[in-house]
Amino acid sequence: MTVTKGRRRIVIIGGGITGLTATYYLQRAAIAKQLPIDITLVEASLRLGGKVHTHRKNGIIVEKGPESFFDRTGSVQQLAQDLHIEDSIVGNHLGPTYVALGNELYPVPESLLAGDAPHISSFITSRLFSVSGKVRAAGDFVIPRTHLPVDQPVGPFLRRRFGAEIVENLVEPLLASVYAGDVEQLSLQTTFPELYDVEQKHRSLLLGMRKAQSSLFYGDVPEQAEGIFHTFKNGLETMVEAMEATLKPGTILKGVRAEAIAYNADKEMTVQLSHKPIMQADDIIIATPYHVAQGLFADKQMLQELDDMTAATIATVNMVFKREQFADLKALAFFVSRNSDLTITSCTWSNLKWPTTAPQDYVVLRSYIGRVGDEAIVELSDREIEQNVLADLQQTLGVSGKPLTTIVTRWKDAMPQYTVGHKARIARVEQKLHEVYPNVHLAGSSFKGISIPECVAQGQQIAAQLLAPYEQQLSCK
Repeated sequence: MTVTKGRRRIVIIGGGITGLTATYYLQRAAIAKQLPIDITLVEASLRLGGKVHTHRKNGIIVEKGPESFFDRTGSVQQLAQDLHIEDSIVGNHLGPTYVALGNELYPVPESLLAGDAPHISSFITSRLFSVSGKVRAAGDFVIPRTHLPVDQPVGPFLRRRFGAEIVENLVEPLLASVYAGDVEQLSLQTTFPELYDVEQKHRSLLLGMRKAQSSLFYGDVPEQAEGIFHTFKNGLETMVEAMEATLKPGTILKGVRAEAIAYNADKEMTVQLSHKPIMQADDIIIATPYHVAQGLFADKQMLQELDDMTAATIATVNMVFKREQFADLKALAFFVSRNSDLTITSCTWSNLKWPTTAPQDYVVLRSYIGRVGDEAIVELSDREIEQNVLADLQQTLGVSGKPLTTIVTRWKDAMPQYTVGHKARIARVEQKLHEVYPNVHLAGSSFKGISIPECVAQGQQIAAQLLAPYEQQLSCK
């Protein structure tokens, strides 16, 4: 990018966490350093934040989308510091977590979810696995390294090391709550490449992680009294609201859909908008779901590599109860095996995990429904979904009576599936896009990480990339 004396026009398409973060950092630098940049954020809906959506009423905080983040690289912490809201970050309370097999809940070895290296003894004493399953899992100590490349499915990789029972009763339920996907298709390279590295270095995953003091699913985490997951005291949307409050009037176009990206007769990039004049742009950041990005180009081959990409449709079901409707309130969450007859895929005691979310005499249960191959449930009416979820909670938890409030939130095609070959496909897509539109940039959960910290990091990185030429000019003065 060549920086001239003229003003540079940057258009960000998509006001989810990635696009909003990029907009915030671009404007922050432009104002602080008086850079000749004009920034416009285009969002099709009437609100910013994408799937981050907090509902607050009568002292109860409910997350309609994701409920927390695991900030391994510190990207959210940095954003919070820049927004001066870091003091409102809170960690989750610790407590037992379970997996539902049939209608019975079995405790998960705490070390696997608290961020510790896996304890060998926890497998031996766990009721989640049969004797034969534990014997098979011990095969990890002697099974040789895989000769397959890192880009292989998660399921077969872990099944080879630990056996089918570990995958079915532990790995798949836990990952379904994060990716809503099929472990037989999810790419190891784009979800847990560190497991491959541990195996290649130490051969045994269990011994390797013990030596590195690394968690099975969360990698290296610091020692701390609270859990490894975090949110904000007033809900995740706190950071969305804080970023939006800093943006200058006229920077955001809500309720406006970007419909096409093209070159005009003067070879300038343009963005065609719904019920708005065509905008000229020097740089464009596409921070939308992949299928929306595909629709922005008249040449359907531009993002053809994404044709086979899929996304799972899910829903969150938040239910508010009175505390007396429960006999026991010691657990934080349970995850559901595919072998179970339950409708839900996971359930969290939000008020126990995050005590700031509700008064002491209330219980907030947050359930997920829907995942790859099991999405029809999401198409039911709110009443039918409530009945199904309540029946599951009555079977597993012994809940008495009906909830005081139920909030059903559907997320259609919301969970992009990183299947084997994903990283290479995205690289080819970016290369082809760069050849025709060198100043169009892809970012967001469809491409390089679905978690909140990964999306924040993408926004920070792409903003830094576009600001780099200005930084170089300033350093030369």
